[in-house]
Amino acid sequence: MVAPTYDEIRRAPKALLHDHLDGGLRPATILDLAVGIGHDLPAATPEGLAEWFVAAADSGSLERYLETFSHTVAVMQTADALHRVARECALDLAADGVVYAEVRFAPEQHLEKGLTLPEVVEAVLDGFRDGSGEAAAAGNPIRVGTLLTAMRHAARSMEIAELSVRYRDAGVVGFDIAGAEAGFPPTRHLDAFEYLQRENSHFTIHAGEAFGLPSIWQAIQWCGADRLGHGVRIVDDIGPDGSLGRLAAYVRDKRIPLELCPSSNVQTGAAPSIREHPIGLLRDLRFRVTVNTDNRLMSGTCMSREMALLVEAFGYGWSELQWFTVNAMKSAFIPFDERLALINDVIKPAYAKLA
Repeated sequence: MVAPTYDEIRRAPKALLHDHLDGGLRPATILDLAVGIGHDLPAATPEGLAEWFVAAADSGSLERYLETFSHTVAVMQTADALHRVARECALDLAADGVVYAEVRFAPEQHLEKGLTLPEVVEAVLDGFRDGSGEAAAAGNPIRVGTLLTAMRHAARSMEIAELSVRYRDAGVVGFDIAGAEAGFPPTRHLDAFEYLQRENSHFTIHAGEAFGLPSIWQAIQWCGADRLGHGVRIVDDIGPDGSLGRLAAYVRDKRIPLELCPSSNVQTGAAPSIREHPIGLLRDLRFRVTVNTDNRLMSGTCMSREMALLVEAFGYGWSELQWFTVNAMKSAFIPFDERLALINDVIKPAYAKLA
């Protein structure tokens, strides 16, 4: 079997479920926006800034990793800036061969210049809409859904959950909570999750990245998460012989999707290397594994690079890459018939030509 090349992977259709808007800005855009507001940056060129973000995030600590966002969030405080960043995000993903993406952001982090929560959401949705339209006109069609994120250390989760329901027919496809896991369990936001369930709304929860099995257990059994953001620590419930503990068996048997982010997981210390990342074991055991970017700027990555790294580390071919892609589309927060159309009309025909 000849391994897929990077260029071939780039041309293949890909689906992305876990990507942060404030973690994927173009370095040149950060520089341009920072000049306009007088925000000091740690580097003065796009290349230098790109290198700084990767180096700062490559610390083995989730807390240190999260500190890098102070610079990106700082330049995303106006409607024009949010629109620009969202538009460029859609264009960049489409250019990388992504045909479906769910991009998440926390509206509560973009209020410093006087925007209201609805104004923040509408600016981002407009940006995604314009960027997707431009991408389609250029021959790179993409559908972008938005996840609204609440910060787990804050107390606005109900407000953000209500916002996600308000805009669910305008491009918002679900809800999420993010931030440092230790000391901030998802059960602190139980009222928001119960509200979303009553409203028949979708949500994912960051769990099992820096913290272990208790975080995953709470996210699923207490909060009712549809998917696990990362969930990589489910491997702690798998024996050396591949035997599954009760929680791991439940996650696999219920087909709960794992939003795995290989490069990011290595940076934050959740995995020692790509080759030793639990994605290989979890794929072999047939968990609902998906491949994601998390923060493209901080990891210096894109979907094509993530898949190419897995090809190199595990010897994967087109069948495995298609499996990851179909898994992601099966797990997307859009209607079943729309997921099926992308799988049968776009993804499978393209991979059949590549294989």
